Amino acid sequence: MKPHTLSKGKTHILYDADVIDHVDESFFDLGLWQQQGAVSGYAQGRGETAFINTPIGEVVMRHYRRGGLPGKFIRDRYLWQGLEATRAWREWRLTARLFELGLPVPRPLAARVVRTGLGYRADLVTLRLQNAEAFSKRLAKDSLDASLWRAIGRCIRRFHEVGLDHADLNAHNILLDDKDTIYLIDFDRGRLRKPGNWAAANLERLQRSFNKLKGLDARFAYDEASWSALMEGYEGPGARGG
Repeated sequence: MKPHTLSKGKTHILYDADVIDHVDESFFDLGLWQQQGAVSGYAQGRGETAFINTPIGEVVMRHYRRGGLPGKFIRDRYLWQGLEATRAWREWRLTARLFELGLPVPRPLAARVVRTGLGYRADLVTLRLQNAEAFSKRLAKDSLDASLWRAIGRCIRRFHEVGLDHADLNAHNILLDDKDTIYLIDFDRGRLRKPGNWAAANLERLQRSFNKLKGLDARFAYDEASWSALMEGYEGPGARGG
């Protein structure tokens, strides 16, 4: 990857020059892509996320939005504390690092930050993972073999071994493609850390998300045996190195 930064006035763009020859603000203009008929769909979630067909391939464009109570008053503004401290910059660089380490993540393409007074707005663009869907969607329609649960555990272990503290590890941020290749996505607020209790906290958060979805729909294909298989993969001798 070849990260380049382009700054013009209050707008700053970080992009991978190995993939993108030229980028400007129009690349982040969702309305313009809509006019061209290039938007193929949208994803649910706190952010505003669109799937767009571009000359470099199908991409995922996410506009950062606040959740919870703050999001009702300050929808998409964050306090400016320097460019490298912005949500988009940090997530782009972290995802790029994970990608370079050979971990199964989307390739980060570009990030944009626009200063607005004491705050900023931000966007992130990644290459879309083809034929992939959220683990939560798969479990809503199919039961999975224990071997796949173990594979998910091994995948999570790989990320933890490089020190990734995923701030929001849940059933929606694990993706499976049509060949059952496993990916992790959404590294907003994530960071690389030394070994510690954060790894167990990641797993506890994931388990809560499974239990919550099961509580909402008893048909959701998850039970104690599923979690045991995941943990067997996470803790097993085959976990190291995937």
